[in-house]
Amino acid sequence: MQKMSVIKEIREHISGEIFSYLQLMEALNQYKKPRDVVTRLTRNGDIVRIKKGLYVFGEIWRKENIYPEQIANLIYGPSCVSLEYVLSNAGIIPEKVKTITSVTTGRSRTFRTPVGLFSYSQISRERFSPGIKIERYNGVSYMIAEPLKALIDKIWLDRRFHPTSPSSYSTYLFDDLRVDEDSLKKILMPDKLEFYNKVYASRKINWFVKFAKRELMSDE
Repeated sequence: MQKMSVIKEIREHISGEIFSYLQLMEALNQYKKPRDVVTRLTRNGDIVRIKKGLYVFGEIWRKENIYPEQIANLIYGPSCVSLEYVLSNAGIIPEKVKTITSVTTGRSRTFRTPVGLFSYSQISRERFSPGIKIERYNGVSYMIAEPLKALIDKIWLDRRFHPTSPSSYSTYLFDDLRVDEDSLKKILMPDKLEFYNKVYASRKINWFVKFAKRELMSDE
């Protein structure tokens, strides 16, 4: 059977763009040496191996766009897209972030894949879940932090930042991170700030909350 027939069969069998090795084996169950078929398909670029057990279709065979947020959750978990990637997409920071950044309850890891660079920063279980949204696209759900959660995660995990008082946050936010003040003000809500203050239970976040309320929400 020709290569074109094989990939067409797989494309008809698998509806989504992201799929597992098990799904691939099910689609190739009529072949005597399915692993050899997979090797040939990856070599030709018909399918792309993201990591062991995880694949996407090559560009020519894709029916839909691939969302890196979905892949991020699948590469390493439990994880949630957060930090700079979310802040950039939300317009909180001006830089376009190429690395898909996430927080995880596992060890901090980095994965360089054919579809991008994925980084994962360890955070405690208590601080992991609050502020997570479940998004869904083409039948695949993924977890992503709301912008305020992403900023709190960034402040909490940034080892370069050692605040000495609430006033320290002005330089850090607006000079170091280049946060857009107007965009930041839009996501600041007193109840959510207090919520994260209790969840993270640290002076670093407590001082951020004090700074935000005093300097950024004083007119409300």
